[in-house]
Amino acid sequence: MTETLLTADAVVTMAPGNPVLSDAGILVRGSSIVAIGDPAELAAQAPGAARRDFGKSVLMPGLINTHCHSGILRGTAEGLSLWDWLRLYIDPMHRVLRPDEAEAASLLCYGESLLSGTTTLVDMWRFMEGSARAAEDLGNRVVLVPYVGAAEGFDYFDTLDDNEALIRASHGAAGGRINVWVGLEHQFYATPEACRRAAALCDRYGVGLHTHSNESRDEVTEARRRYGVSPIRSLEHLGLLAPEHVLIAHCVWLEDEEIELLSRHRIGVAHNPVSNMKLASGAAPVAALIAAGIAVGIGTDGEKENNNLDMFEEMKFASLLGKLRAMDAAALGSWEVLRAATIEGARALGMDHLIGSLAPGKRADIIAVRADTPRMTPFLRSGAFGNLHHNLVHAAQGGDVVMTMVDGRIVAENGVLRHGDMNEFIAAAERAFAGMVGRRSAWLAEHEHGALSPV
Repeated sequence: MTETLLTADAVVTMAPGNPVLSDAGILVRGSSIVAIGDPAELAAQAPGAARRDFGKSVLMPGLINTHCHSGILRGTAEGLSLWDWLRLYIDPMHRVLRPDEAEAASLLCYGESLLSGTTTLVDMWRFMEGSARAAEDLGNRVVLVPYVGAAEGFDYFDTLDDNEALIRASHGAAGGRINVWVGLEHQFYATPEACRRAAALCDRYGVGLHTHSNESRDEVTEARRRYGVSPIRSLEHLGLLAPEHVLIAHCVWLEDEEIELLSRHRIGVAHNPVSNMKLASGAAPVAALIAAGIAVGIGTDGEKENNNLDMFEEMKFASLLGKLRAMDAAALGSWEVLRAATIEGARALGMDHLIGSLAPGKRADIIAVRADTPRMTPFLRSGAFGNLHHNLVHAAQGGDVVMTMVDGRIVAENGVLRHGDMNEFIAAAERAFAGMVGRRSAWLAEHEHGALSPV
């Protein structure tokens, strides 16, 4: 079994207490971490291990993007409110999207994510047989969640039958790197019967459920009009809080009772600060969620509502938005944000026993981040002015990642994918966009009001 000894000037494990280890090493055997500590002692323990010294760098857990949508629309649907954006651009795209275009989008987005240090990605997308192939080839860890629409007027999305077929075909594939959950685009896109079937599928196959909720004020108003209760309470009534693992994206407009419900049902939340700002949705009550014991991860949302998938940038915006919401410069500190992007994101997925921190027995999902840049200067690992965590959140960028390892295998290094050609992915995405946007324009020309609005 292959052994590799990774060393660097600093190791951030995300263990309780948030220790920063100086001049430390990580011994990897096969897909798992064996030991962390003094490099000389680890070398003596495994004299045949291949040595990789990253020098003035930080070794840390791979980042976990808890909410994303593959896509190739970035920069083409700007300056719109959430529902107009869905009605005029996004849902018409789903009507004309083809499987080959969906796969091209996943290859592009997964490659971008690996190069910027994201090792695990929750992707809600379409025709995800292609997404599974992309993840198997590129080497990332994914939770695949089909966009499911199961109500009149939304039958152009994937179906629950499609979702079940993907679970059967791909859940647990690639040595466990590929997981498949049940997805609902939104409760507004599904009948009560479909919601109950979605929850039953989770129980039958032992998988989680992912959906959006409480993203905008209009949505909250509409939920009360339709169901007579708040959105989270309506999800509970529909049985969608019952599966063992449930992850809800956004949760911007929450009442205190809804936060208590999320906590009671042990629901994970994916916070998407850039998307929420760009679409003017609002600022989620992240500090209150964390105080209630809720596992809060960070997500980029899709490329079209973010414009990149850089989780380092997302961490910075999460911290700044949290401070602005509270009008408190000490709110949502750097360690809280780092934990949301790593171990708390893993907990939100029910995967914290496998990933999210560096510890013996855990999967070797590890990244190396350069610290020899102006952004990371001064490089203070400890002491009264220890600033490593602050600089990782507020200064580092995805382009500073020089190595990405998943399951003990290096999948990206020095800006190059090991198992794919980014130039080819870009070219394929350009071709796919041209065909898709042309068909979407033709459809919109025949439907002056766009797609059916969910509100």
